[in-house]
Parts: sequence; C-alpha cells; structure tokens
Amino acid sequence: MIEIIPFFADNTRDKAQISTSPQLCSRMKYIKQEMAKYHIQFVQFESTDLHGVSRSKTIPAHFFQQKVTHGVHMPRGYLELIPSPKDNEVDHIRATCFNSDIVLMPELSTFKVLPWAERTARVICDTFTVTGEPLLTSPRYIAKNQLNQLQDSGFSLLSAFIYDFCIFGVPEIINSKTISFPASALLNNHDQAFIQELVDGLYRTGASVESFSSSTRPGQMEICFLPKFGISSADNAFTLRTGVKEVSRKYNYIASFFIESVFCNSGILSHSLWDASGKTNMFCSSSGTEQLTITGKKWLVGLLKHSAALSCLMAPAVSCRKRYSKESKDLKERVPTTWGYNDNSCAFNIKSHGEKGTRIENKLGSATANPYLVLAATIAAGLDGLQGSDGIVAGRDDSMEICQSQTSEIPLKLEGALVALEEDQCLRQTLGETFIKYIVAMKKYELENEETDAEKNKFLEYFI
Repeated sequence: MIEIIPFFADNTRDKAQISTSPQLCSRMKYIKQEMAKYHIQFVQFESTDLHGVSRSKTIPAHFFQQKVTHGVHMPRGYLELIPSPKDNEVDHIRATCFNSDIVLMPELSTFKVLPWAERTARVICDTFTVTGEPLLTSPRYIAKNQLNQLQDSGFSLLSAFIYDFCIFGVPEIINSKTISFPASALLNNHDQAFIQELVDGLYRTGASVESFSSSTRPGQMEICFLPKFGISSADNAFTLRTGVKEVSRKYNYIASFFIESVFCNSGILSHSLWDASGKTNMFCSSSGTEQLTITGKKWLVGLLKHSAALSCLMAPAVSCRKRYSKESKDLKERVPTTWGYNDNSCAFNIKSHGEKGTRIENKLGSATANPYLVLAATIAAGLDGLQGSDGIVAGRDDSMEICQSQTSEIPLKLEGALVALEEDQCLRQTLGETFIKYIVAMKKYELENEETDAEKNKFLEYFI
C-alpha cells in the first residue's frame, strides 16, 4: 500500500499542501498540548457524504499520531450511499469500486476540541483511495480544486453561509403518527442558554457566528457566519450541521434543516471576489456607487448562465424546489432567474451596503444542500463568466451592462434540473465527469424510490 502524506493547508495548491517536517512537528506539538490540556480521550475523523452530512470514525487519542500518518479506513459506501439503501442499489448506481475502502486523511488545521462532546476532539478529513488518489466524488476535494482554479486565475473568494433551520420539541405520537411541535419559546428568547451554548460552541470550533435571529415561522432560526477566505466557510457550515444537532438534543430539542413546506429552509452563500492577496474586493466600484464592477458583472453573468444546473446541486430534494415558485400561481415548468440590487426576493441579490463591501448572495440554495458543493459550483459558474465575453455590452456613458442573449431559467422539477446539470458542459468539466455521473445517478435513484418525499420521516431524520 502507498503511504499517504497528510494535508494541512486550507487554501494553497495541492503540491504546496504537503507539510515539511518542521510544520508537522509544530502542528503535532500544538495538538498534543490541546489534548493534554482538555484530557482528550477520543478523536473523530470526520468527512462529508454527498448530502453534506457528517460521517466519522472515532479513535482512541493514543492512536492519533499513527492515524495522522496512515489515515483511517472507512467503507466507501458510507460517503456515497443515500440513506437507508434498498436491495440492488449498488448495481443500480454502478459506482466503480463501490464496495472498497477509502482512507480518511486529516487536515490538521481543522483539529478542534468539541464543546458538545465530553473529552472528544474532531478533525476534518480529505478522502483518498487506498492507493493514494483523491476520491473524485468527494465534495470537499471538488471545492478545494475549484478554489485552486480560482487562485490560478489571480483571485480568492471571501464567503459566508447564512442558514435557516428549525427547532422542534420532542416528538409525540398522536393517532399513530409521530409529530414534532415547533419550539416557539425560542422566538421569545426564553431559552437563551441553548442559543448561547450553540454560538459559543461554534466559536470554539473556529466557526464564528456574526448574528442569529428568529426567522419567519415558529421555531425557525437564522444563523449568519463571519466571512472567511477559502474552504473555511464550507467547513464552518459543515460544523454547524453537526453541532446544532448535538446541542439541541442536550436541551431536549430536535434540529432539522429539512422541512416539507413551500417555505423551505434556505442556505444562502454570500460571497465576494478578491485579488489573490485578499486585499482588494473585485466587486467594489471605485466610484462608491451601488453598481458592480465589470469583473463583478461577468461573475454574475456566469451565475445566471449556469443557474439551471446550479439549482440541481443547491436544491437537491423535490420538496425544497417549491421555494422557487412560492410567489407564482401559474403552473410552469420553469421560472426566470432573477437578480437585483438589495432585493431579497431575487435569486442573486447584490448588496453594497455595510462594512463588508459589495457581495453577491446566491439564494438558490436550500439548507439541505451540501455546502462544499454549493461553494464549488458557485466558483465554477463565476469563473466561466470571468473567462467568457457573453452577456456584457457597452452601455451609456461607457459603462458595461448585463445583456443576456437567452433568458436564464430555473426548472421547478428536480428531473428538469438533472437534465440541465447533465447538459452543462462547463460544470461537467470543472466538477468532474465522475462526480456528475454519480450525483445524477444517485438523484435519479432517489426519485424512482421516492426517498425524498414518500418517506418524509426517514429523510427528516437523516437531516436531524
């Protein structure tokens, strides 16, 4: 077996990610100090599955250094299967080497002591085959690859996720049906201890919360992270998806990002494009006006151009696509992709106010979407806009305006979004043929077996 060298850096090229001996020693020294300080007995090696749900293996702390070098083995099916697989599912999807093991290799910069687990730490891992090749269906690998492509083009991305999620009370059985009632007390700030422990716990894991509030429905909360460069924004979102569940259960609540409703929980990616050094916001106009720069407009054109395919990855369940048509009473198969300045009803909302500078909110996403795929697909679409010449024309007073030759539309049905993703040659190439074929096959299987809607309780529990 080929020995796999662990990766540590967050935003640098793969070839620069291999730590030198001094770096490795420094990292390990710090981790050993943390483990001794907090009397750590176990370490979770975490990775995301295709749905964005945490899959992990826990090892005794005294094996940690050994596992850093050689990795932790896990069946590949843990990361690539949909919940509660049926008979012949593997044959249906026909994934290469599906029944093989993969190797979880830790990124040591993500090592954190978990506030919600006693004497336990976690480290986020990248996934490899046993012969050392990156797993091409890994959402985190795909996101890091897109960040590298962005860096090659002379840019960096500052981004943050804004999530809605629902807090329910303990399920009760009424007329043989399991029903969970919203924890409406949170709307009145009666349970500050729960929120304070969640926000403090996220901060201690490196995921700094900028704000939190009640949202539109009883028991629904909105949480907004501080913007971070590189993969950190997706790592923070991934941490929230596990952390909120753990803290909720401690307080006898249930947290879920999935809800069967037209008002589906949203997962917004607020982002801005910067130069490679992270010093200049490339969306900000020097004139101080609300308008995007030419670079920003090209990026937006890319998002609009690929919005149909993007929606497949950002609203990956049948029910969460209802949000696209919530204001339309017409029975349509598609709706226009909208954009605007300071307009929260638009799919792409450009904001220039506040201390963050100009940024674009990608509001196509639902809270059930995998944050790594949301990040990767957004970058891929934006980069295509930067590299093309379509959609930008000269306007009055020498300004450049957005003018699309074909109106961008979003399919309302998941089946239509799958077709759009399969036909989007840019995303197929940038995200990888292997990944696209697998994600499409997986979603088609879910549709055929009605996993996402006919078995609501099962799907809800998966995202709890």
